[in-house]
Amino acid sequence: MLTFYFHPDLSAGSYRATAFVSALREALVPNSKIDVITTLPNRYKSFSANAPDEENDGMVTIRRIPIPLHQSGMLDQASAFRSYAFQVLKLIRGKQYDLVYATSSRMFTGFLGAICSKRLGVPLYLDIRDIFNDTIKDVLKGNLIKLLMPVLRAIERYTIGAAKRVNVVSEGFLPYFQSLYPRQSFSFFPNGVDDEFIGVDFMKPPANSNLPRRVLYAGNIGQGQGLHRIIPSLALAAAEDGYVFDIVGDGGARGELEKKIADSRITNIRILDPVCREELIDLYRNADVLFMHLNDLDAFHNVLPSKLFEYAATGKPILAGVTGYAAKFISSYISNAEVFPPCDSTAGYTALHKLKIDMTDRTDFINRFSRENITRGLVKDVLQVIGQ
Repeated sequence: MLTFYFHPDLSAGSYRATAFVSALREALVPNSKIDVITTLPNRYKSFSANAPDEENDGMVTIRRIPIPLHQSGMLDQASAFRSYAFQVLKLIRGKQYDLVYATSSRMFTGFLGAICSKRLGVPLYLDIRDIFNDTIKDVLKGNLIKLLMPVLRAIERYTIGAAKRVNVVSEGFLPYFQSLYPRQSFSFFPNGVDDEFIGVDFMKPPANSNLPRRVLYAGNIGQGQGLHRIIPSLALAAAEDGYVFDIVGDGGARGELEKKIADSRITNIRILDPVCREELIDLYRNADVLFMHLNDLDAFHNVLPSKLFEYAATGKPILAGVTGYAAKFISSYISNAEVFPPCDSTAGYTALHKLKIDMTDRTDFINRFSRENITRGLVKDVLQVIGQ
């Protein structure tokens, strides 16, 4: 199993991969072996989590590769991945496996899985969490992207073509992949609600129920989220209504967000470093509204943010600046959630005041999208590839 992030790192990929291994070990026959090759925790520079280089409990061996420090820039991420890939290829040398499983938001983890699959002579199951080539076109402009795209398309063709089966975490991805790779076999197993958020009382303590009303964003602060394009103006508009904004996380665009807040002299925004999930639950409990936002880029019209499942499980009102498939999903499945066009603070302000500031029973949603149930289905799909 190849996954760039794994427990105890903080990321959607880590939570998904960790849940998958837990479900897989329950489904495998006795004496089976699982090798997880990942990295030492590195998701955020501002969050430190200790983990051993290697763990082995008899069935599962986890090897965590140290990589250079990076801050979400393309060059330092490329350097980090190069270190990871080199060590992975070294670790699999001379080994015998039945299957390679790669979970990939960056296409290059999938590409590495395709290389490993070919070298080992075994099937590849590919779990796709993003359309990398769509995203990179929105990030890079001009001559550089013109030079890179033929290479990136070739890498994508090789990767998808090498897989025995491909799973996508968003149904919005299917039209893209099915149109380009009509002969490939695709599955859909999304992210889901983790056990840590099921059965928890998220009711705000009565002592903290008075104004100000607290809007919470918890997650990555990158160009993809575009918080610097919405938070300062939205918070300023909502200040007179007694709203304060807590932004919890880190990422490549945090500095840009902090500068915009400082330049605007806005006083109702706090930016906090990432926290572990136990602390995050307390932050959710003390929030009145949970905020989500994706930048106004074409690549994000097809995504389904994993954070939605976590937010929905709390029963709190949700304010989401999203479009495309994510907006459709929210409208179909999540009650007391308002959607507005990304980066439009006026529409965001209007949507905020449409929310019912109260708890909402989303039991049906939790039952439908339990991570445990979804992951069992994913494991069954994976094992079918090797005839189990």
